[in-house]
Order: sequence, then structure tokens, then C-alpha cells
Amino acid sequence: MPVLLNCQYPQRSPINLPWLRQIAENLLTIIGRIDAELSLLLVDDAQMRELNRQYRGKDKPTNVLSFPQGGGDDPTGDYLLGDIVISLDTAIREAHAKKITAHSHCRTLLIHGLVHLLGLDHERSEEEYRLMLAQEKFLAQELKNTERRNGMINLAINVDHVATLRQVRGGKEPDPVTAAGICELAGAGGIVVHLREDRRHIQDRDVYLLRELVKSKLNLEMGANEEIIKIALQVKPDMITLVPEKRAELTTEGGLDVAGQKVKLKKVVAKMAKAGIPVSMFIDPDPKQVAASREVGATFVEIHTGRYADAISAEIADREFELIAKAAESAYETDLRVNAGHGLNYLNTPRIADLGMIEELSIGHAVMARAIFVGLDQAVREMLALL
Repeated sequence: MPVLLNCQYPQRSPINLPWLRQIAENLLTIIGRIDAELSLLLVDDAQMRELNRQYRGKDKPTNVLSFPQGGGDDPTGDYLLGDIVISLDTAIREAHAKKITAHSHCRTLLIHGLVHLLGLDHERSEEEYRLMLAQEKFLAQELKNTERRNGMINLAINVDHVATLRQVRGGKEPDPVTAAGICELAGAGGIVVHLREDRRHIQDRDVYLLRELVKSKLNLEMGANEEIIKIALQVKPDMITLVPEKRAELTTEGGLDVAGQKVKLKKVVAKMAKAGIPVSMFIDPDPKQVAASREVGATFVEIHTGRYADAISAEIADREFELIAKAAESAYETDLRVNAGHGLNYLNTPRIADLGMIEELSIGHAVMARAIFVGLDQAVREMLALL
């Protein structure tokens, strides 16, 4: 099932190329052409205009072109299906006009181009126009059911609740530092801790020891508090994630309002950048917060999945999932790296992990709760298996 993806776009591609290749491969599976070869070319408007001039006699760029290759009567035979060319300039412009992400629009254009390769042409007749619309709708729905990301997502384990149990008795056990070591040995790709202003679970000593122990990646969650900022600059974690913090809350409730405090957060990002520490903003799946995170200079956003995780019906979960997917695509298109987390468990995590824009999931409570019954090593391995 070879998809030959060639990006000739002269700038950084705003589209996740492994994701687009996976979409194309999924489409070939859906149409039963698993052994066919599909060529996918990404260009700018100037290149698309030249192709239109040369092959269609039209002196203008369009969003997508298809060039069928034909050959072979067996639909699963090994032959050339054809070429699809997408102008990213036009795709991005049209996506902005439609108020959708460029990823979403490129998916639609890829489907449209593929239906052309299958022999339908909306310009030939009204009947073919209706047939094309029906086929595109069918493929879009099937694709939604089968999309899978290319490669395994990284799993970061939050060990805060190990410290919570320790602090209940004010003793030394269980030790979150030891727990972090077990999680890494089980395959976790990162360790997350939240050093709160009230020190209700993780303590300063934990953070310093974790910096010495963690071999994968240490992510320090924190509020934009001057005392905690100083500690972060001393510890130098692999990254920090800025989160909202309220003394009365049981756990972090909702995302950080980056848009409402850009001046303050920009200063924090600048301090961390000077120390070589990347910054992530823990935000709700809101385009306004995505844009603000980019404006303040963040390297990552971590999309808050709490409303999705807490949904009381499939309909609400679907709606929240779509918001997360759109926010992830928007973030990627603005050159932000994307993580996600909060409230994820062994049932709702796989769907989020399937989003190709997300690099890492941060999960804590569900893994620790499972560990009570099966042990921490096994709990981490079971979560990794889901990814």
C-alpha cells in the first residue's frame, strides 16, 4: 500500500506529513486498493498555477488536481492509481474562510482528489456531481471510523498522587521518586509532577531528587508563581507546564487563561527560554487560547481533556472530542507542539491517542488507581499497550 508523499512546498509545511500519509493509506484500505500506488504532491500556488496552465489550459491555481494513471482490472491489483496534487496556499486560504483547520480541509481535498482518480468527474454531468458528493460523504465517514495515528504516542506518568498518599500520614512512604523509577522501567517516556504553591503533595525535595533520577523527561507543572519560578530555574526540568492553580480545588480545574494574562506569561516564557527550558501552556481546547499560547512564545500546549473525560453521554463526549481534535490541528498549524491530559483513563484514552497531532499524553490518577490492584509496573504497561 505505497503512498508516495512528496512535499515541494517552499516553506515549513503547516500539515503534519506522517498524518497525511496515514490518511491516504487508510483511504486506500477503505476503497479496496491496498496494493495500489498513490502519488501525493504538496505544492504552493505558483506551482499549482503552472500545472493548471500546462495540463488544463487554465492560468490560475486551484486547490486540488488529479491525474489518473489507469491500468489493471483487478481493484486490488498492483498498479498505479494516479497522482493527487494539493496547493497548500489555496487549502490554507479556503480553510480560513470556512473557519476550519487546514488539516480538516486537506483531508477533504484528498478525498475529493481520490474520487476523481476512481473515475468520477463533477463537471461532466449533474448525475456524476451527485455521485461524487455521495462517495465523498461515504469516504469521510469511513475515514472517521478508521483513522489511526502513525506511530505510538509518548506516555508521561504523573506521580503526584503517590505523594498525596504519603502526605496523609506525614511520613516518608510511599515515595514518588521511587514510583517514578518504576514507571520509567515499565516504559513510561516521561515523569510529571505538579509543585503547588500549597505543597499539598509534591515537595521541593521531591523535585530536586527527581531531576537527578529521571532519565526520560521531567515535566514540572506549576503556577506562574515567583517562588516556584525560582525553583524551576534552579532545577532545570526538561520542560515546564504552566497551569492555573486555586487553593480550594481538589485538582487542576480547567485550562489556563493565556489570552487574559499574556503580558505576565510572556515574561515567564522569556525567563525559561533564557535558561533553555521549553514551556507548555495547559489550555482548554479553545482556538483563542491556542493563538494566545503562540503569541506568548510557548513551545507546547497541553490540551485539557477533562470535559471529554467527564462527559455523561456519548453525544457530549463526541462534541468534546471534536473540540480537542480541532484545537490540536490548530496548534500544529501554528508551529506549536501538542500534548494532552487530565481525566484520561483506560477506557477513554485510546481515542485521544489516535489524534496524530498529539505527541504525548499525561496520565496520573487512573494509573495510580489501577496500580492499587495490579501493581505500578503492570498498570503502566497496560496503559502503554492501549497506545
